[in-house]
Amino acid sequence: MTTVRAARPHWRPALLGEPAAGTDVRCELCPYRCRIRDGQRGYCQVRRNNGGRLETATFTASVTHLDAVERKPFYHFRPGSKVLTVAGPGCSFRCDYCVNHRLSQYGREEGAPWSGEPARPDELVARAHAQGAGLALSYAEPSLAPELTLALAEYARPLGVPVMWKSNGFLTPRAVDLVAPAIDAVNIDVKAAEEAPHQRLTGAPLAPVLAAVERFRAAGVWVEVSTPLIPGTSAEPSQLRAIARLLAAIDPAIPWHLLRFTPDFRMSAEDPTAPSALEDARRAGTEEGLRFVYVERALGAEGRNTRCPHCAFTVVERGIWETLDNKLADGGCPSCGAAVPGRWGTQQ
Repeated sequence: MTTVRAARPHWRPALLGEPAAGTDVRCELCPYRCRIRDGQRGYCQVRRNNGGRLETATFTASVTHLDAVERKPFYHFRPGSKVLTVAGPGCSFRCDYCVNHRLSQYGREEGAPWSGEPARPDELVARAHAQGAGLALSYAEPSLAPELTLALAEYARPLGVPVMWKSNGFLTPRAVDLVAPAIDAVNIDVKAAEEAPHQRLTGAPLAPVLAAVERFRAAGVWVEVSTPLIPGTSAEPSQLRAIARLLAAIDPAIPWHLLRFTPDFRMSAEDPTAPSALEDARRAGTEEGLRFVYVERALGAEGRNTRCPHCAFTVVERGIWETLDNKLADGGCPSCGAAVPGRWGTQQ
């Protein structure tokens, strides 16, 4: 992993800004739709009003890291491929458990200072292409970086380098429509099934997240969903079943990743998720109609492997953070011939 630091943010013109009264600017990127006064920043702390113009600090590389696509996590998108992950500071949520809070909570926490240098999309794409890798925006919140995403895609598309997000999905419909053509796959966190617990955990409403799942899918972006089992919120069996029902109503073939809670940030005194709770959650997801429910580590290979939803033949075998064997032929099960939903090719 490469981490770089600088003394202050690098600001550049931002998209999705609309004039408001006087020199105020309305940011249309996320559902907060902040009205920002001249010289002030929005809630995310990485978009500001400079003389009546909206600017962003997220055209930035604070971290670059080469890893397996399975760690994003994506299980039905280019299995066995590598991903160069790029991250800049900032988030539209304030989750108390965030393991990346030193990056995501820039501007809100004293322990989250500015870090990063201006991103060079041409160099990042060239680096990914040379290593046969895709590009992902993750660790902090990629939805705050539509400008960088579009610039990366401009260089990546001609080379066949895919662009991915690991996101909270907290965007306006206008923002989804802007970035969807530039993104090949997105993994969206769904952290609760009801507004009150989601608001309590993240500080934000849930409805825009669920709407983004549907809107990205409608735009042709490959979508997977993750749910961390957060004590007092998404770890509750009723919440997990309700989340599974919500996803199954959208599409029962959406891959659902159940993530073990790791104590950190303001929740460092909590216990990590027990394997038995993850097993119960996986069973609940299946019972509520989801065809592909995954647990990365705690349940062994059975929690990671992909089975054909028609004949139960194991079509993809995975290690902890890698694909060991992909038996699919043109996306079809070698046993019964049924199609298994996904974007299974790894060729650029």
